[in-house]
Amino acid sequence: MSTFVGFGFGAIQGGLFLAEAFSQSFSRLVVSEIDAELVNHVRRSGGTYFSNIAGSTRLRNIQVEGIEIYNPLVAEDREQLIDAIAEAQELCTALPSFKLYDVGEEASVAKLISEGLRRKIDSSKLPSCVIYAAENDSRAASRLQDACSSYLPDFQENRFVFSETVIAKMCSVVTDHERIQAEGLRPIVDGLNRAFLVEEFNQILIEEKVPNDFQRGFTQFVTKSELDPFAITKFLGHNAIHALLGYLAKEEGIDFMHDAGKRSDLMDWARNAFLKEAGIGLCNQYASVDDPLFTELGFQEHVDDALTRMVNPFLRDPVDRVTRDPVRKIAWDDRLLGSMRLACKAGVEPFLLAKGAGIALRYACEENKWDSPEAGLEQVWKEVQCEDKNELQKLIITNF
Repeated sequence: MSTFVGFGFGAIQGGLFLAEAFSQSFSRLVVSEIDAELVNHVRRSGGTYFSNIAGSTRLRNIQVEGIEIYNPLVAEDREQLIDAIAEAQELCTALPSFKLYDVGEEASVAKLISEGLRRKIDSSKLPSCVIYAAENDSRAASRLQDACSSYLPDFQENRFVFSETVIAKMCSVVTDHERIQAEGLRPIVDGLNRAFLVEEFNQILIEEKVPNDFQRGFTQFVTKSELDPFAITKFLGHNAIHALLGYLAKEEGIDFMHDAGKRSDLMDWARNAFLKEAGIGLCNQYASVDDPLFTELGFQEHVDDALTRMVNPFLRDPVDRVTRDPVRKIAWDDRLLGSMRLACKAGVEPFLLAKGAGIALRYACEENKWDSPEAGLEQVWKEVQCEDKNELQKLIITNF
């Protein structure tokens, strides 16, 4: 009997990990969720839910059955979860942020996982396991391991491994009733005004390392001995250009990303920024990595695929979702500035990326009532001490 346990029942968990586990060899599917309303609805449905899949030519939905869902804030449910963790071979956290790993006494995911892992340590009859961290952070698994280690001083890496992931899969939970109706989306369960909407793309990268005597159940995922180059490429490539295209679209009054895809001028700008700025920076940074992605042809194929997916009409991705939180988007270590800095390192002036950063800065100034773009960047970069800071500031403000 193989058991999968997920933490957080959002679009990545429900639309990817649980759905894939259902289609693979897992015989028991368990998920931890603190939203009592969601838990009750899934239970009333008998553990069956639906996810909407946006393909390149059509929208379809899939049905996943046999889910056990428990609320860790309920004592009886918590015990069930600990039992499931103890018997699980593969687990996955898919929370809104890694910052939620260890928040609160009873809500702490790290503490909950550690209680289950403690039983594995105490009994050699329980299976070893891999714990995937699916939060959008290149150090998510390391952060989760550190959080769990505080509860497990005798942590045993030969029994369980925390694995980073690279998930370039666009997905969302749609809560707008009118949109659900208009697009023909199937709610997660009947009577609940929420729908999972995920793209069909499933090329998920995971770390190659596994515990001793371990057989992976997720056979379709792609393993890499070192994930860092691919995680950074997703963040400073795909994510940066997605944000850039979103801000260009917002500037033009476009509401959905697929409508931006109809504008050849915007798509050309995004493609050139991807290939000639972000791409050059990334390929220069990872020239020593033996992978087709970091070759001229390989990166060009990656760009064409990513741009096509960004404007998938069946995703109906709102521009406002892509461009939200502009302060974070122009932080020194975030996607736009990180990509610009790599381009500069490779000897390229990133004026195309700077256009997106300049638009983002304008919205950040409006939201925070900053008097000028200079004052805005001073606030956003107040802790940055770097020689490149002034040059990048000038480039962005020119595009303000």
